[in-house]
Amino acid sequence: MKNRLYVLFLVYLFIGGYFSPLLAQPSMPKLDQYIESARQAWNVPGLSVAIVKDGKVVLSKGYGVKEAGKSDKVDGGTLFAIASNTKAFVATAVGQLVSQGKLSWDDKVVDQLPYFTLYDDYATRHATVEDLLCHRLGLGTFSGDLMWYKSDLSAEEVVKKIKYVPQAYDFRNGYGYSNLMFITAGEVISKLTGVSWATYIDRNIIQPLGMDRTILSTNYLADKGNYATPHKPDQQGVNHPIDWVNWDNMGAAGGIISSSDDMAKWLLMNLDGGEADGKVILEKAQQNRIWTPHNNFILSEVARQRTPGRHFSGYGLGYGLSDYYGHQIVSHSGGYDGMYSYVLMVPDQKMGVVVLTNSMKGIAPVLAYYIVNQYLQAESRDFSEEALARNNNNKSHYDDIAERKAARKMNTQPTLPLEKYAGTYWAGLPGKVIVQKEGDHLSFFFKDNPRLSGDLVHWHYDTWEIQWDETHAWFDFGTLQFKLDNNLRVIGLHFDVPNGDIFFDEVDLVREE
Repeated sequence: MKNRLYVLFLVYLFIGGYFSPLLAQPSMPKLDQYIESARQAWNVPGLSVAIVKDGKVVLSKGYGVKEAGKSDKVDGGTLFAIASNTKAFVATAVGQLVSQGKLSWDDKVVDQLPYFTLYDDYATRHATVEDLLCHRLGLGTFSGDLMWYKSDLSAEEVVKKIKYVPQAYDFRNGYGYSNLMFITAGEVISKLTGVSWATYIDRNIIQPLGMDRTILSTNYLADKGNYATPHKPDQQGVNHPIDWVNWDNMGAAGGIISSSDDMAKWLLMNLDGGEADGKVILEKAQQNRIWTPHNNFILSEVARQRTPGRHFSGYGLGYGLSDYYGHQIVSHSGGYDGMYSYVLMVPDQKMGVVVLTNSMKGIAPVLAYYIVNQYLQAESRDFSEEALARNNNNKSHYDDIAERKAARKMNTQPTLPLEKYAGTYWAGLPGKVIVQKEGDHLSFFFKDNPRLSGDLVHWHYDTWEIQWDETHAWFDFGTLQFKLDNNLRVIGLHFDVPNGDIFFDEVDLVREE
């Protein structure tokens, strides 16, 4: 009787999925075929995928080409921007410094960086190193990113301007995804170690893991070779090659460039409790803290429907955290000019997936979840087809642009002669914007971000359309409105550039006399 009960117990465990590593052995040829089919359906020029399971790399392979219209193939060593997946490396570096006794998670940021200032004195004095890494300090999602984007400012100079970023919610009482806080964390690492955050991570994470196809700046792309080209899709989904953009001043929030071969090594270390080849890269106690939710938020009904095995979502330290059919999920996405990435780990199954792409299309998490489902045998769904249909139906910034174009009033004239609009305009967050009269038209540029420049073509009344001097990944159409007082004097500027990432309209600029 006891033996029968024991056997029934084993059957229960087996069916319940506790022995799922024995059950789930997906067909690699079928996975391979699915990935390539999805790539073509999404019209992504090239991507690279790595899968690790039970301490081994079961796949690291490239699909498609490095640049649209060319024949050079992507492979496992091809470099892509991992963008915000860099944040996990920064959190790991901080965990190392905590283990070394050089830092505490609860240390106040101002004790390390006296120039660090938030929107009010209380938040400034009480913000901790841990707060920097979990998006709970009161700043809105992507708020202030205009300060570093294509800017000549150093990371320290960007941090010194955070005081100008408006408060979006109460201190530690909300979620606002903040690149600025990770830039700050990078400066804390530099202050403690005497070297840049990039040098520290290269010496203490990248090199020990043997990630020799990983760099921390676009400055080293030519030396490494074998790198993909970023692409910006147009409204019809056609991919247009664009230049790599240097992100050094915000590198601690998104500057690492890597390959699927190397990212597989990163996954293996994390899934082995922070160890690699017998070396402790991150102590388990610190990894546990990093993988613990520090900032929970509501899981929307839309998210529940798209991933029905999920019941909560939150943010740890440099990672997104959730559940999926009873398994812990540790993940993060990354968005760079012309490239998207996604990392997903299932620690109790010792499996992980990384997807690196060279286009700004949302295929990466789709592939990652599809692959995980093949191992967990969770549900039989074509994630790619479902997500592609949603993607095609979703309202985009192109709809916002269409609305603005439809509202244009034709056959209007500016209130004043062109020279009256020329001048210097300022606000703390964006800095100075210089408007100049050049012949029969106006032009402008941001003093701190000189690549954000262009000509101004009259749109209607005292509003001008922006014709950018170069292509920008996150935005294109936009307008600039001059504000006049009751005496018809130009007193300020307001930008309207529809996009979901770089916010030009957070604050208005005031004309300097």
